[in-house]
Amino acid sequence: MKITVIGTGYVGLVTGTCLAEVGNDVLCLDLDPIKIEKLLAGVIPMFEPGLEALVCSNMAAGRLRFTTDVALAVVFGQIQFIAVGTPPDEDGCADMQYVLAAARNIGRLMADAKLVVNKSTVPVGTTERVRTAITEELATRGLQLGLNVASNPEFLKEGSAVEDFMRPDRIVIGTDSTTVTELLRELYAPFQRNRERLVLMDIASAELTKYAANAMLATRISFMNELANLAEKVGADIDHVRRGIGADERIGHHFLYAGTGYGGSCFPKDVQALQRTASQAGVQLRVIAAVEAANNAQKLVLVDKLVQHFGNNLEGKRFAMWGLAFKPNTDDMRAAPSRDILEQLWAFGASVQAFDPVAMKEAYRIYGERSDLQLVNTPMDALKGADALLIVTEWKPFRSPDFALMRKLMNQPLVFDGRNLYDPARVRAAGLEYSSVGRG
Repeated sequence: MKITVIGTGYVGLVTGTCLAEVGNDVLCLDLDPIKIEKLLAGVIPMFEPGLEALVCSNMAAGRLRFTTDVALAVVFGQIQFIAVGTPPDEDGCADMQYVLAAARNIGRLMADAKLVVNKSTVPVGTTERVRTAITEELATRGLQLGLNVASNPEFLKEGSAVEDFMRPDRIVIGTDSTTVTELLRELYAPFQRNRERLVLMDIASAELTKYAANAMLATRISFMNELANLAEKVGADIDHVRRGIGADERIGHHFLYAGTGYGGSCFPKDVQALQRTASQAGVQLRVIAAVEAANNAQKLVLVDKLVQHFGNNLEGKRFAMWGLAFKPNTDDMRAAPSRDILEQLWAFGASVQAFDPVAMKEAYRIYGERSDLQLVNTPMDALKGADALLIVTEWKPFRSPDFALMRKLMNQPLVFDGRNLYDPARVRAAGLEYSSVGRG
């Protein structure tokens, strides 16, 4: 099939590349000429395992192309995927300007029948707004062309997005048309050869499903973090609790790890957008509001521990930080707990020596050169002369460090582990003071 993907951000690039990988002819559109130039040169704008190799191989095979030419992109694809960003407005609403601009461009330039598929994460009703915007542009041109719209939300996890797309656990399709259903069933057939993964529903339900999924996962994280805080007070171990409740098949083990809270591009904005949608509908989402409040507090749990240890006077202290990305296998620092921690430590007058396996360039882009932030080359470099270590992201290279060397490098042998990476007895046996989350 000939497919146009509008937007070469995280979702658009993964979608276009994976669809090309199974034999489709894909043209990806972006209005940023610098990004397109880099993609044409094989330079990927984000860190995602496996993506660069797929982009380069499909470009070499002629199945994947990139352009800034809007007219060419609209004419090209029988199916037009809208995969542009929906950043949060100041009031928490998802910003629809890029989605609707893409829709208007399609209506302004299409010359034959199209299926327009909304891949962006959007509030309920947006797909119908896309239909209206295209129809209005066609009416302005005096044309009546075949048009179908559908909702097909993405469920990609940063760090495993390629695997998630190639081997999905479900493919949600929101449509009121049997023609659309059959066309998308054909498109997604290579991804569900061993079992049926299509979940068919109406458009509004598909749009809400995306927000509901992220809100549920965010709820599990905040729930366990709240229990972890209680476990510390009463002398319980949250890891034991996690295993105990996770053994229940109704609950399962996923997203039950205590830590410094969630971040990234999806959970924070989608939780806010869902609350805004509910408010506009006159519904109060008390649980979701509590999830967000709990997460905001949890991001500073390591700073709270530092204050408990050192007192309120952290001025002049130097802290090591392992991990800047909001999760492993990505360089994404959007809404990352590390950012809240850094800002709070700087407000106290402390300085930070930080290391992350892939997010150093992103950290420099965000913060530039600051006297109170030193971005170092190795995890051990971050420890030199540090008054304590804060572990913020659970990268694999952090899991088996040389504890004896750590103790020698640090000014004070203190470890505040925000991801519960280590056996407390082992760390303490190496002469380090160790504090984790929820292991009282």
